[in-house]
Amino acid sequence: MIGHPLSFAPRPAAPTAWDRWIAVGFAVGSACFFIGPFPGFVQLVGAGADGAVFFAGSIFFTLAALLELRESTLRLGRWAADPSWWSAAVQFVGTLLFNLTTFEAMQEGLSTHQERRLVWAPNFLGSAAFLVSGLLAYRVADRARRRSGRRDREWKMAMVNLAGCVLFGLSAVASYIVPSSGSILDLAAANWTTALGALCFLAGALLLLLNTSSRRYDHAVR
Repeated sequence: MIGHPLSFAPRPAAPTAWDRWIAVGFAVGSACFFIGPFPGFVQLVGAGADGAVFFAGSIFFTLAALLELRESTLRLGRWAADPSWWSAAVQFVGTLLFNLTTFEAMQEGLSTHQERRLVWAPNFLGSAAFLVSGLLAYRVADRARRRSGRRDREWKMAMVNLAGCVLFGLSAVASYIVPSSGSILDLAAANWTTALGALCFLAGALLLLLNTSSRRYDHAVR
C-alpha cells in the first residue's frame, strides 16, 4: 500500500523520480483526508468546500495509485505475478471507488436511499479494497522481515499503512447511513477514524519519500 509494492526490487537511479511523484501524490491526498473531517473545518469553509477537499484528495490518491500500478507492472515486470502487484491493483480500484463516493457526496438533494447506494456503498467497498491491499503489502513486507531478521523502513511503511487501512474500514462502518433516520451511525467516530487513517497514510508516504531520497543518494555516491 502507498508505494510499498515498489520497495522490494532493485531499481536504476532515473525512475526514482516516478517514486517521488507517487509519494507526493499520496502525501497530498492523505493531507486532504486528514483536513476534511477535522473538527471545525466544515464550519469554517462550508460543506461545499469541505466536499471538494475530499474529492481532490481522492483524485491525488488515484493518480498516485495509477503511477504505482504502472511502475509495478512495467518497470518491475510484474503482472498478476505476486502479492505486491495485486496490492497495487486492488489499491487502484479502491481509489476509483473513493472518487465516486466523494463526488456523489458533493451532490445536493440526495435521498437516504441514494446516499446509501451512491455515497456509503462505494465508500465501504473502497475501504475494503484498501484493507485487502494493505494486508497483501504487509504480507510481502513481513516475508522480507523474516528473511532479514530486522524491521526496516519498508516493514514500518507496510505496518503504518495497514493501520491506516484498518482505520478507514472502521470509518466506513461508523459512517453507515441508518435507513430509519437517514443519519450517520456515528459521525464523530467516522470523522476521527478517517483523520487518523489519513495521518497513517501520510506517514507512509513520507517514509516512501525518505526511501526514495536514500536511494537517490546511494546512486549518487556510487
